[in-house]
Amino acid sequence: MNHHARPNMPALDSYWMPFTANRQFKQAPRLLASASGMYYADMDGRCVLDGTAGLWCVNAGHGRREIASAVERQLMTLDYAPSFQMGHPIAFEFAERLAAIAPGPEGQKLDRVFFTGSGSESVDTALKIAVAYQRAIGQGTRTRLIGRERGYHGVGFGGISVGGLVNNRRVFPTLPGTDHLRHTHDIARNAFTKDGLPKHGAELADDLERLVALHGTETIAAVIVEPVAGSTGVLLPPEGYLQRLREIATRHGILLIFDEVITGFGRLGSPFATDHFGVVPDLVTTAKGLTNGVIPMGAVFAGRHVHDALMHGPENAIELFHGYTYSGHPAACAAGLATLDIYESEGLLTRAGDLAAHWAKAMHALADAPHVVDVRTIGLVAGIELQPRDGAPGTRAYDVFTECLARGLLIRVTGDIIALSPPLIVEAGQIDEMAATLADVIDATA
Repeated sequence: MNHHARPNMPALDSYWMPFTANRQFKQAPRLLASASGMYYADMDGRCVLDGTAGLWCVNAGHGRREIASAVERQLMTLDYAPSFQMGHPIAFEFAERLAAIAPGPEGQKLDRVFFTGSGSESVDTALKIAVAYQRAIGQGTRTRLIGRERGYHGVGFGGISVGGLVNNRRVFPTLPGTDHLRHTHDIARNAFTKDGLPKHGAELADDLERLVALHGTETIAAVIVEPVAGSTGVLLPPEGYLQRLREIATRHGILLIFDEVITGFGRLGSPFATDHFGVVPDLVTTAKGLTNGVIPMGAVFAGRHVHDALMHGPENAIELFHGYTYSGHPAACAAGLATLDIYESEGLLTRAGDLAAHWAKAMHALADAPHVVDVRTIGLVAGIELQPRDGAPGTRAYDVFTECLARGLLIRVTGDIIALSPPLIVEAGQIDEMAATLADVIDATA
């Protein structure tokens, strides 16, 4: 397609696109022009079924009038106000509403909420809170941060340091003193797990014991993992893995951080993965579904023991030297409150649980398609792993991605893994349509 010949095509030169092969893209651009419900429309008005909830974030579907109206009202009432040494009512209101559904069981809810502008900011915030907490309780030597191979925790220097995706790390310096657990991906033992979590790999949590022995307990502040690793291609935690990680962290005084930027707000069929797996961390990072993707925002949920440890010293002293210009932005809070109303009234925080069996059956039917080496599902998430082409890794899945788009389905690919995570309003028929399109395309691109 020669985009210069298209009358409605914008100039493409100035925008330096994120996580994109810019030169390749600009030769054949893929532009989404509008969206409603489960569908995008491209520049020609052709419908595209959203198989990815945008980028794991549009959990209540597109074009929700309630959210747009709430944001407009807020912008005309109070568009922006500073959050340093000043407050505005809606930030407190939103925090209280979030506290009521916060991760964790009654009595253990992580109901102290720090607002950020994105998932990356949430991660760096949680890491800083963890280090500040250790210092506040007299453990100032604990500054080391432990992540996991194949983990994705955003793109701040903290996030790439604990993250474990090589392309996000290789060009950039990382924080000293970080280390990593091994990842849990084990196709040889766990491929095509249809019922529940992978059976093998809980012992990989013992890597934390190994790192304690290597570095010394008194040096480690926190360990951060995604309960379900998303951006690397949907890796599920083996049975008992998260429980064991929690036990080891507790034994050694290490804070456990769950990165729930993807799993938060109903993706697995519970409000949070924390609830789904019944494992309570000390801090939880969120963003994405927090505002239905409408306005960028993140939130870190902290246990009271973490929050309260910092509430000491002179009352006129700032307890945590950290924050953002856009922490608790009024318009973002308005979007978040309207989003919570939709989640509640439509039962979306648990709807993935109702659809999980249908979803799993539709996705596991792809096991027989050419070059499929694994299918992984949980809640309304799926990872379909393809055998890489010899000497050309990533090209097979990329071809599936572009061909799916041509046939009206938006999917996400990472390496040779297809990831699906539709809006939580998806209907059974749309799930079947996604599976049928994928089956055809995987066959056609084989």
